[in-house]
Amino acid sequence: MNIFTIGFAQKSAEDFFTLLTDNNVKKLIDIRLNNKSQLAGFANAKHLPYLLKLHNIDYEYKPQLAPTKELLDGYKKKEISWLEYEKIYNEILSDRDILKNISINELDDCVLLCSEPTAEQCHRRLSAEYLAQNIDGIKIKHL
Repeated sequence: MNIFTIGFAQKSAEDFFTLLTDNNVKKLIDIRLNNKSQLAGFANAKHLPYLLKLHNIDYEYKPQLAPTKELLDGYKKKEISWLEYEKIYNEILSDRDILKNISINELDDCVLLCSEPTAEQCHRRLSAEYLAQNIDGIKIKHL
């Protein structure tokens, strides 16, 4: 079972959708805290579901996989380190019991979306790793 992750920052719409289609993504799961961002018009929740449909990709918003505003703000303001962010975010996923609300079938060939250009310091990587640690057979690929 493949789970992909992608960020839209520093990508053109063409690059973004080409990555999704070239990797045979079937569903995009939006895990951003704020999916109405204007950083990239194509990634705004107002436009993204329609654009994905043109590429035969389903869209779903799962805010339970987003960090809390307090956690995100603490990291952005450098009040907490990345290691602290990782620990707290994983605790949040556990406390929210996210596995109860996710079907294994919906994860195959899905992509987790956030804004960061790379997965290194992004909650989409942590989400994918959390799922892989708790569900057998998941392979992660960052686009």
